[in-house]
Amino acid sequence: MPEGQGSFGRNKTEDDITAEVLARFSGTTDPRLRQIMLSLIGHLHAFVKEVQLTEAEWFQAIEILTEAGKMCSDKRQEFILFSDTLGVSMVVDLLDHRKPDGATESTVFGPFHRLGAPDMKAGDNIAHRDTTGVPTLVGGRVLDLDGEPVAGALLDVWQTQSNGLYDAQDEHLDELHMRGKFHSDSEGRYLIRTVLPVNYPIPSDGPVGRMLKATGRHPWRPAHVHFVVSADGYEPVTTHIFDRTDPYLQSDAVFAVKDSLICDFVRHDEPDAEARELGITGPVCRAHFDFRLTQATAPQSTVMDAQRRLAALGARA
Repeated sequence: MPEGQGSFGRNKTEDDITAEVLARFSGTTDPRLRQIMLSLIGHLHAFVKEVQLTEAEWFQAIEILTEAGKMCSDKRQEFILFSDTLGVSMVVDLLDHRKPDGATESTVFGPFHRLGAPDMKAGDNIAHRDTTGVPTLVGGRVLDLDGEPVAGALLDVWQTQSNGLYDAQDEHLDELHMRGKFHSDSEGRYLIRTVLPVNYPIPSDGPVGRMLKATGRHPWRPAHVHFVVSADGYEPVTTHIFDRTDPYLQSDAVFAVKDSLICDFVRHDEPDAEARELGITGPVCRAHFDFRLTQATAPQSTVMDAQRRLAALGARA
């Protein structure tokens, strides 16, 4: 027996704890849950060991997560902001939404979608309370991969106001704004009236903002319009369209820009006949974007299903 050890066994090491935790979870009967839990534990323990995490730092992390949870509601999701700004949302998106060539690429859902957007007709104005932005028409078609029109597709659209705020962030608004649900016609065509999208900073008044500041990163997102496009028999796509001229395309705070989603918002000093019919009398911007959907292969849980669950949780907060 080694000198000084007496009748006691050796002290437990951190590797002993990891092995014991893994053994406890190894009996998980659901194979997918078992795979996730064992991998999570292994990577989490390895991270703690690699950086030699101190107890004070671990409690600081718990405090940050607690604060993030308290900031979540049916109007704001701080954990989605963490996921977005750490690039996790985009990695999950790329893994879970692999698209064939020609299909519209997906990107992050973001933390500011709200349920209950009004149903609107082609050309209706989602920006009816925004009097400072440049009137803008966004149109195009919803097609399948063969170029055939998808009639009756639902386009759930949302965007910031020209002041850079979503309706949920604007204390002067007491109703939904800059949101609408549109349907494609028999030729797959859709038309949305809005205002020219602007770049804006993500909310930086909480733990996500402090993380960005501490790591020397900016909180800005390039100008974009959000879409969730869905139709019976097709896989829904959650995406944005981005303004090609925006200076933040190469440094989006949430890593969401894809080349195929960049389009031209072209300014016209005089409205054309269609714009005049919609009540636009001065300068107007126009953007054209065709959405191409893939055939659904199997029923699946969607981002909108998750949003409904998150909204329900936030409403009870």
